[in-house]
Amino acid sequence: MKKISLLLFSLLFVVATNFAQERRRGETKKTETQQGHTDQNKFRQMKDVLATPNDQHTASGAPGSQYSQQKVDYIMDIRLEESTNKIYGNETITYHNNSKDQLDYLWVQLDQNMRADDSQTPLAKSDRASEFITPSNFQSTYMKEGKGFGFNIEEVKSNGKPLSHFINKTMMRINLPQPLASGETFEFSIKWNYKINDINKDGGRSGLETFPDGNNNYTIAQFFPRLAVYNNVEGWQNMQFWGRSEFALEFGDYTVNLTVPEDHIVDATGVLQNEKDVLTKTQRKRWEQARKSFDKPVIIVTQEEAEKAEKGRATKTKTWTFKANKVRDFAFATSRKYIWDAMATNVNGKTVMAVSLYPKEGNPLWEEHSTRAVAHTLIEYSKLTFDYPYPKAISVHSERQGMEYPMICFNFGRPNPDGTYSDRTKKGMLGVIIHEVGHNFFPMIVNSDERQWTWMDEGLNSFVEILAELTYDPELFATNPAKDITRYMGGDQSNISPIMSQGDYVKQFGPNAYSKPAAGLYMLRKTIMGPELFDHAFRTYSKRWMFKHPTPADFFRSMEDASGMDLDWFWRGWFYTTDVTDIAIKEVKPLYLTDKPSERISEIIKSNPRAKTYFEGLGDLVYITDKKEDANSKAMDKYVDGKEVPSYIYSVEFEKPGGLVMPLIVELTYADGTTERQTFPAQIWMKDDNTARRVFASTQEITKITVDPDFETADVDTSNNNWPKKESNKFDNFKKEAKN
Repeated sequence: MKKISLLLFSLLFVVATNFAQERRRGETKKTETQQGHTDQNKFRQMKDVLATPNDQHTASGAPGSQYSQQKVDYIMDIRLEESTNKIYGNETITYHNNSKDQLDYLWVQLDQNMRADDSQTPLAKSDRASEFITPSNFQSTYMKEGKGFGFNIEEVKSNGKPLSHFINKTMMRINLPQPLASGETFEFSIKWNYKINDINKDGGRSGLETFPDGNNNYTIAQFFPRLAVYNNVEGWQNMQFWGRSEFALEFGDYTVNLTVPEDHIVDATGVLQNEKDVLTKTQRKRWEQARKSFDKPVIIVTQEEAEKAEKGRATKTKTWTFKANKVRDFAFATSRKYIWDAMATNVNGKTVMAVSLYPKEGNPLWEEHSTRAVAHTLIEYSKLTFDYPYPKAISVHSERQGMEYPMICFNFGRPNPDGTYSDRTKKGMLGVIIHEVGHNFFPMIVNSDERQWTWMDEGLNSFVEILAELTYDPELFATNPAKDITRYMGGDQSNISPIMSQGDYVKQFGPNAYSKPAAGLYMLRKTIMGPELFDHAFRTYSKRWMFKHPTPADFFRSMEDASGMDLDWFWRGWFYTTDVTDIAIKEVKPLYLTDKPSERISEIIKSNPRAKTYFEGLGDLVYITDKKEDANSKAMDKYVDGKEVPSYIYSVEFEKPGGLVMPLIVELTYADGTTERQTFPAQIWMKDDNTARRVFASTQEITKITVDPDFETADVDTSNNNWPKKESNKFDNFKKEAKN
């Protein structure tokens, strides 16, 4: 059999075009100077955007040989005064300067000042008059009275002497008596108090919830002056706390004595040091049972016992002592209303306690699901990141909260008063528990700068949350994040911010910081990289930056370094712009086999000796034409020894109205109803950002071509994804029905 070259239409087009261009260049003289341009290719590298690597944050995305970070240790005596709802604290802080820099001062965060009477947070919000308002809202809006919130700093001392300091809203500068050299430590103390806010009346990420019986549920965080981060990226991270962008904190060791009413149940960051002093024999016995129960929670304080306790009011107090090492923060919860349950969780051979505290108002939902959801989260997150390193994780129920701290989080999800609940309530409760417990990994351990880059904790955590939810209840949490985000991405561009925006000025905070980063990572894992490559890279990043301060560049570089994939095109488009995905089928042209060249090819061969030599050197040829009248379906028969020849050939031109590049996923439907899917990498757009062409050959007729049939690439307009083109999509029909 003679050697045969089947030259597809696209190849002939390229060859013909090259010869034609060469001929025109010889015939045409330049009449004007052409204008230059800069490289705007979507696949250009991000060296113009990412910070220059150094010996602390390397080009691979790993911590460098000279990486360092500060350490801050706290010893605190905290007293909760229930009669006045005030907290009194006295803390001793030891600051370790592990950097190579000399420090002239330290910066301390005073987050409670965000709601102080002189706070500028309310003044920073644009406002306009409403046409109607309730009397109570009118009073709170236009007849404001001071509520007395915010820190009262009683004293700041070092070595028993007053220490110079200056308070700037939510930040306090500690003026050091002398510069703190590299490797030195500085110890000082702060005595303070503040009035606790009611989260349902005053708002806030922590505070108290008041019940009709007069009891309170205290979920307390951001309750003590905390050292800000100092590093070689930001210097001091001392941006003001305006109420949204969360916290950049240093790791350290904590010893905290919590004095509360004697009849309260308490849990907190860290390990309880004095069980015998604060727990009854029955509670201790049940707690020991929980430490060995890996299949179901053990009730340590029953609902009956909690209901009995909430009827009294203790006049005496107890002090609960907790110690926590290598944590970036501390929070606690306390109430006499708590039901308490716990179970052991096996995280790759290590026992971790999953714990829940909740008032009776949370039952039966919380008793059925909370602790199980905590345990499930620890196991699933550990699979994709690293083994959970802390001894426990606690879920505390509060009506309107969803907030996270090391080893403890506060979560909403309350059934109806009669104990019934809908799937929506159950889904919301499970979702917030998995999300907030998951924050132990991001940013409590992989300690990114939340004040600057909200997506680095919320977005990454929301992504892993999706995977954990799907394994907890696949039906309840069935989702397609890429499809779900299209409504946001296809919205009003003036009301959308790039993901890489500082959190305080981000528009549509939820989709920007949570949903869009999560959807992007979901697409990376499912469609662009594949689970095997993605999971290894994501785990590499997570392990590299455990108990450290990563930057966005560290994440981007680690994902590429560990996967061997160039993803700069994805980071640049998805994170740095508000561009959208919109890939369309522009034209489908049937082609036919023939044994004679087209007039165009004949003319090229005749007029160009080089072309003639080239074609003669190819040997036997068959041709492809777009003219049906020239078709010869048997043109290939004598060359293939009886094999079936693809007699249906289609040239398909795809276009990209959207600014984002994405893989091109094409599903072909054949005349017999079967389908075939072909996926072309995003690099198909590398040479031409607007158009991509492919030729599909088949032994039977192709009746339908669909782009992205499973909505994997966040395509904002699916009306142009089909051939033959649909008359209207479901959304168009919905609009017509609504209009009628």
